[in-house]
Parts: sequence; C-alpha cells; structure tokens
Amino acid sequence: MEPIVRISGLSHRYSTSWAIRDINFEIPKSGIVGLLGSNGAGKSTTMNILCGVLTPTTGKVIINGIDLSKQPELAKQEIGFLPQTPPLYMDLTVDEYLRHAAILRSIDDKQLKSALEEVKERCGLTQISKRLIKNLSGGYKQRVGIAQAIVHEPKLVVFDEPTNGLDPNQILEVRGLIKDIATERAVILSTHILTEVQYLCKDIVMIESGRIVFADTMEAFDNYIAPHSMLLTLENAPSEAALMAIEGVIRIEFLTEKQLRIYFNGDRSISESMVLESAKQGWRLRELIMEKNSLDETFAQLSKISK
Repeated sequence: MEPIVRISGLSHRYSTSWAIRDINFEIPKSGIVGLLGSNGAGKSTTMNILCGVLTPTTGKVIINGIDLSKQPELAKQEIGFLPQTPPLYMDLTVDEYLRHAAILRSIDDKQLKSALEEVKERCGLTQISKRLIKNLSGGYKQRVGIAQAIVHEPKLVVFDEPTNGLDPNQILEVRGLIKDIATERAVILSTHILTEVQYLCKDIVMIESGRIVFADTMEAFDNYIAPHSMLLTLENAPSEAALMAIEGVIRIEFLTEKQLRIYFNGDRSISESMVLESAKQGWRLRELIMEKNSLDETFAQLSKISK
C-alpha cells in the first residue's frame, strides 16, 4: 500500500542552528501515528513543515502523491489540522463556525449542507449546533475543533496535544473520536503524553535533538529497552548471597519472605538460569515475571541515546 505521507531528507535551520536534520519517515493511509519528542526536540518544526506552515531548508514532503513545495494549495487540501489551542471563534454558534470553516476549505455550495450535517453527526455536535461556542464545555470545544479539521474529508489529519487540559471523561470521549476518525484516514498525533500514545497509536516516530531516534510500532517501542528486572516467588527463598552467585545478577530486593525482585545485566537468558538453579537447589519457584520498562523509562533511555 502506498503511504499517504512520505517525508525524505527533511532539515530546517533557524539562523545558525539546525532544528531538525535528515528526517525520513512514511505514514500509512489509515491508523494513528504518534509523533513524540520532548520540548525543543524538533517535533513542532516537523509538524509545522508537514502542515505547510513552515518551508524546510532542505527535503521533501509528499502528501497523497503531491509535492507540498511545488503544489502547496493542492497538497493542503489533503490535510486537516487541529493545533494545541483550537482556532475557535467564541462568539459564533457551532453551525456558524463550521460553515465558515467549510467555506474556507472551498466546499461546494451544493455539498455544504450535507458536509456540515455529516461532520456534526460524526463529532456528536448535532444537538448543540445552535449554541455559542464560548458557552460549551472544554470537551465540546475540542469536538468543534476536530470537526473543523475533518469537515473537508482530508486524507491526513494532524492533532497537536488533542486531550491537553481535558478532564478524564472528556479525554475518553476525544480518544474514542480520534480512533473513529483513524479508521478512514491517516492521523498524526503529536504529543508528549506517553499514555495517550499507548492508548491510541499503532506506530511511533520519536524525534530528539533534531533527529529521529525511533520509528517503529508501539509494541517495539514498549520493548525497545530490554527488561533489567524480574519478580520471583520462591517457596524456599535462599539467602541473598546464593542469588548473587548466579551470573548476571546485579542486585536483590526482598519484597516479602517469598517474593523478591532481581536486577540483572540485561541478558534475558538469566530467566532460564534462575529456573534451573531453583530446581537444582529446591527453592520451589512458583512465579517468574520479567518486568517491562514503562513508556516513560523507554522514552528517557531513547532520549539519552540521541545525545
């Protein structure tokens, strides 16, 4: 399947310093891709170039087969964008605002009514379409922002921190809406909240110090840094010295008389050694769980690698 977005050799310089260098990745035609990066990593620069807000120093952005630098207006027709602060006119009703957004997107007069009705239904706005935007809750304001981003049915939608500032119930609602949107088109989710990535994204592109340090699936991201600890339950737990004698063991932490955490040097074969030694010594191993790194730990490790 041809990707909807192809970014190659993308670099951008502000004055004398490079914000990003040699960024290359592709985005499939459907599903959610997480664009990760800490503050100042180059994430926002990449996103602004992708949306046509910023012209890169070098490199190409191809959207649905269209070169953004050569045919910017045509390429931008394929993009929907929701910035971190939704571009809402608070004194307009939902209907008035979405009509304005649709006209800006050059939707034909004959299709205008059906386009508005469809996007309101999709985003759960039909019942509040006559209300002023300033009187809506944060969750509904975000829904209006999402509606303006998809009213013209773009092939690619870019969301910048879409759940920022929402309460837990509103976050769940917006997550569900984003997942629904991604069944028909590609979605880029730019965020620093790793739990959002975990819940929503299938693939991840992580930028640190202006370069891509990771581009793979969510599962691969979660397992990128090998586990360095495991939990064991032993009916006849030995002394700390006996466990430290096993090759690869770095530190022992007793949680209870029978349960302990073992830190090791990263060689996963240690689990086999632990099972064999337990059987040999009669420790009566009941449970062994390899502990995965959290998303935050993986993110931190990848950030260090890039420096």
